[in-house]
Amino acid sequence: TRARVARGSRIFVEGRHDAELVEKVWGADLRIEGVVVEYIEGVDNLEELLTEFGPGPGRKVGVLVDHLVPGSKESRIAENVARGPHGRSVLVVGHPYVDVWQAVKPERLGMKDWPTIPRTVEWKHGICEHLGWPHEDQADIARAWQRILGRVRSYADLEAAFLGRVEQLIDFATVD
Repeated sequence: TRARVARGSRIFVEGRHDAELVEKVWGADLRIEGVVVEYIEGVDNLEELLTEFGPGPGRKVGVLVDHLVPGSKESRIAENVARGPHGRSVLVVGHPYVDVWQAVKPERLGMKDWPTIPRTVEWKHGICEHLGWPHEDQADIARAWQRILGRVRSYADLEAAFLGRVEQLIDFATVD
């Protein structure tokens, strides 16, 4: 099926890995729907990015946030956006995972569950260490992500909490 000309609406994701996972699983569908996914490098500047983008009727923004849990910095940002001038044209949703890596079912990596990593250890480094993978620098982390992403073949390889949030954003961005 041919790609559609891009809509005015967008889906913002806070991390590069989030963008790559969404593209891998939903990319063809998003192209058919004309929805562009933009990597925004975190949500700290979300309100500024929204002001620059100018959401409104026919130009909605869905935002996917990691670890959107009550009381977090991310939840406060989401609440401010909802109450702000663009609130009707912006939907911020999140998944409960520390990082999007956890959206991949652990069985895809030969684990029963994702390990619990102490807060004193950088999460991705701790995961790599647990798996026996190199984790000394950013290149090691990037290779680890590519190994994880390579195990994803379809929606069935992802956790329901993540699937639901992405589908919610797609619906929001495509319904006029």
